[in-house]
Amino acid sequence: MENGAVTRDIPEGMNPNARETWPSQELIQSWLGNELDFELRLGEHTPIPDDPEAAARARRFRDVLGLFCSGVTVVTSISDSQPVGMTCQSFSSVSLDPPLVMFSPAKTSRAWPLMQRAGFFCVNILSSGQSELSNAMATKGDEKFTGVSWTTAATGAPLIEGVLGYIDCSVHQVVEAGDHYIVIGRVKELGFGDRSDLGPGDEPVDPLLFFQGKYTRPE
Repeated sequence: MENGAVTRDIPEGMNPNARETWPSQELIQSWLGNELDFELRLGEHTPIPDDPEAAARARRFRDVLGLFCSGVTVVTSISDSQPVGMTCQSFSSVSLDPPLVMFSPAKTSRAWPLMQRAGFFCVNILSSGQSELSNAMATKGDEKFTGVSWTTAATGAPLIEGVLGYIDCSVHQVVEAGDHYIVIGRVKELGFGDRSDLGPGDEPVDPLLFFQGKYTRPE
């Protein structure tokens, strides 16, 4: 206890300043519900303003940013011995030395506070046949992992069966950015999924892509 406040242990590998935005467990529980929990379009969680001009700017922002075609991931972790996950488009590499990656959950995300408290997460890169998995992980229901096969990555986060690849991380730094957080992860382990099993004559497995508000695949 410091100055009358209860302190919380910092998970191994987490940068101390990453805990500055840790929410309370009460706040996490207050976010439980059945709304969507996804990051497939920038600004999707932010309500459109009532002012016509501001609304037009917000829609234009979303529409133009929607022209950026990206892969789709499911970010996973463990909370109270149970798997948690969220569909996320806003994922990127950051640094080779040290190995860092990032994703950007909304401040309204239910899954992210649980991941932050765990101190680790695994980014699962989805294949073109996993759109239903992406949709399932975009809900806030407690049964999103029902029927999903997974093993445990090095940190303890769920590694989903059938993904193209995975990046297993500890939470390194969290930066507040408007209506989102920028989460930087220190890579602990990474590897290939389905592509590692391809033979010389096998067709490559395509990634699941997201473009202009809907799933697509390479032609």
